[in-house]
Parts: sequence; C-alpha cells; structure tokens
Amino acid sequence: MGKYQLDNKGKSAVTKYHEKNKPAKFDKKQHLEKMRAEYLEKKQKQTDK
Repeated sequence: MGKYQLDNKGKSAVTKYHEKNKPAKFDKKQHLEKMRAEYLEKKQKQTDK
C-alpha cells in the first residue's frame, strides 16, 4: 500500500470536494439565449419611446 492511499470514504470526500470547488462550466447556448433576450428587450424599449 502507498503512503497516501485512500479508502472508499476518503475517495468520496475528495471527489465531493473537487466537484464543489470546480468552476461552473460555460454554456455557450445559454449565454447566447440570454444575450438575445437582453437585446430584444432593449430594442423593444427603443421602439416604445
């Protein structure tokens, strides 16, 4: 056995820690949809004036 080998409980704790601290994945489709909605709102406000 290695010096730093983990049992199942330790492995699950490490996995949980890394999932928690992983940066959020950038979703391009969602971002484009958000930008489109903002643009349409802005355009709508301009035409209402």
